[in-house]
Amino acid sequence: MKQLPLLLNLILLSSFAMGQTLISGKIKDPKGKGVAGASISLKDSYDGGTSDSTGLYRFKTTETGEHLIMVTCIGYKPIEQKISIGAEALNLDLILKEEPNELKAVVITAGTFEASDRKRAAAVLNSIDIVTTASANGDVTGAIKTLPGAQQVGESEGLFVRGGTAAETKIYIDGTLVNNFFFSSVPNVAQFGRFSPFLFKGTVFSTGGYSALYGQALSSALILESIDLPDQTSANIGVTILGVNAGYQQLAKNKKSSWGGGYSYTNLWPAFKIIKQRQDYKQAPVFHNADFNFRIKTSKTGIIKYYGYLSTNQLDFTVNSLDSLGYKDRFGLKNLNTFHNLTWRENLGRRWKLNTALSFSINKDDIEGNMANEAGNKVLLTGLEFKNFGLTNRSQFFNSRIVFEKKLKGLSAIRFGNEFNYSNEKNTYTLYNNQQFPGRLEQNTVSGFAEADIYITNNVAAKTGLRAEHSSYLNKTNLAPRISLAYKLGNQSQASLAYGVFYQNPERRYLPAPVQLGFLKASHYIAQYQKTSSLITFRAEVFYKKYHNLLKTGFVNNREVATGNNGFGDAKGFEFFWRDKKTIKNLDYWISYSYLDTKRDFLNFPFAIQPNFAAKHTTSLVVKKFITKLKMNLNGSYNFASGRPYYNIQTDLNGPKFTDRGTIPAYHNVSFSINYLPKIGKQGAKSFAVYVLQVSNVFNTKQVYGYQYSYNALRKEAIVPPSRMFVFIGAFISFGVDRTDDAINSNL
Repeated sequence: MKQLPLLLNLILLSSFAMGQTLISGKIKDPKGKGVAGASISLKDSYDGGTSDSTGLYRFKTTETGEHLIMVTCIGYKPIEQKISIGAEALNLDLILKEEPNELKAVVITAGTFEASDRKRAAAVLNSIDIVTTASANGDVTGAIKTLPGAQQVGESEGLFVRGGTAAETKIYIDGTLVNNFFFSSVPNVAQFGRFSPFLFKGTVFSTGGYSALYGQALSSALILESIDLPDQTSANIGVTILGVNAGYQQLAKNKKSSWGGGYSYTNLWPAFKIIKQRQDYKQAPVFHNADFNFRIKTSKTGIIKYYGYLSTNQLDFTVNSLDSLGYKDRFGLKNLNTFHNLTWRENLGRRWKLNTALSFSINKDDIEGNMANEAGNKVLLTGLEFKNFGLTNRSQFFNSRIVFEKKLKGLSAIRFGNEFNYSNEKNTYTLYNNQQFPGRLEQNTVSGFAEADIYITNNVAAKTGLRAEHSSYLNKTNLAPRISLAYKLGNQSQASLAYGVFYQNPERRYLPAPVQLGFLKASHYIAQYQKTSSLITFRAEVFYKKYHNLLKTGFVNNREVATGNNGFGDAKGFEFFWRDKKTIKNLDYWISYSYLDTKRDFLNFPFAIQPNFAAKHTTSLVVKKFITKLKMNLNGSYNFASGRPYYNIQTDLNGPKFTDRGTIPAYHNVSFSINYLPKIGKQGAKSFAVYVLQVSNVFNTKQVYGYQYSYNALRKEAIVPPSRMFVFIGAFISFGVDRTDDAINSNL
């Protein structure tokens, strides 16, 4: 009797074992390679197993009939498949498809250089890169000019990209358009950007084919993202030969909010006394800049950011007049500019995100021009009365945008939203006899857009988008489709294609026009190959751009205005970029090259010709060597551009014609800078300092940007930099935070 329970248990176990079915097989990827660590189970049961290092699996089940077998594995899309379980063993091979993830997935990069916290590849330029690029002079766009696609234009501010004018490149801060990114224009003297590189944590420089979220840029978009909360409370001061600056950032104890501000004063008089300028300054440029910011975290993922900026500057100078020998041309400028930007970024739940932004800016220019004698007194010469004038300009700009984003499976996502731009500009042109010609231009542009990131696998991705815009001034609407494709060729290499249509309103300086106008239009075609690691990047692109409906201009009452929309042109070429932080210890360098073949018939051109701002060959070499023991960074850069064409075009009853044309000498510029990080304060003190010495055009090379002509076209004079060489010396100290390690790690 005692053996009976044991006997019954053995009988039951035997019956149970005889009722089990063996399920086995192999889990493979699409290429047939085994997938290790996959979890295999029958839905709504406890039966299942895990694949081994070769992808093989096996388990037994007592279930019978129709069931779902489920397979999951990190990095792959989960699958379910119906199976029928009977008495016979079941052999089942299953295939898993990769689930795209940020570490492995291909990235769509055709026509775009991107720097951000998420993308730290060697191809990008962060704030440290910008301020330590010797030829950049601490200016954001100065550093961007060392990348392929950008032209080395020295006589005018702005980014000239792939055959486009500076007006065809738009600059955005936190998604909102900045209408006066640069200081107000001065004849034949390129102006710097108003904003510090240290304001930004992310940079996207698109040389073509950019996102449907942005528009009104025929050639290029520079998209800047401001920093979030500071790491800790800090203060900074700076002293240079040009002026002084100071700033403060206060981080709340709970690290959920911050506020701060800064002020800078710049006076170029001491520098101009030492370094002779071509212009004779009665009032050397003087700048007062102030800014204020606050940032508030609204949740773990949400943040509200505000940035406000106020700037004033003035200058007054004379140059020898080409129109009447022994006399001078005078130019005076007073400018007031303010910019305000408010953004809110938030996760809404259920994989939805919200990005919304508002910006408002005011710009006031008071410009005066006249002829003067050797003593500096105003004169009125017969036939040249028009050179004595006054111009006041008052402009207001408002921009708003809202973007909703929905994350789908894997990395796929959709985005949609709208944008509103409003501008109101008033100007008054005053002649020598006090006769005034007032003008006003008010317009708005309403845009809607939608875009999708589609990741099929880690190796294949697409971005498709559509943008629609309506201009109140033109009373017309456009539709701009855009698409980009990317395919991963290997572990670190990929190929991309991009196509897009881009529209832009006519440039404001040629409005209002006496005729009905339409949108300017460009179509972009881009093919790219890229191989990137964390320390080395190589990328090559070929491109073709077709321009339609470019402006043609003429003169009405001595003012150049748009007379039609029948201009056209194209631009084609190839570019490459190589950056290497690996080969030589503590040495970072990049090389860029651009070949550009472009012609356009626009403005007063008599037919399609190479524009005077476009060089066929452009290249840059930037080298940065950090000497760890000395905490010193040595920076050098060489910029080259082949000779650009120059023209003097006069219009008579027979239309426009050349009175002079040719090619300027090739552009060469070697610049050098030293950044030294000294020890200040006691050991462990939270402080940081940088001493800077920078020399532009070290070899004092003669640079010619073009030629300007007298009113009767009988005399011409080379347009050259204000001085051949420029030297900058400064010291910058931060208190409350030690950035030494950050600077070393960034190869300062």
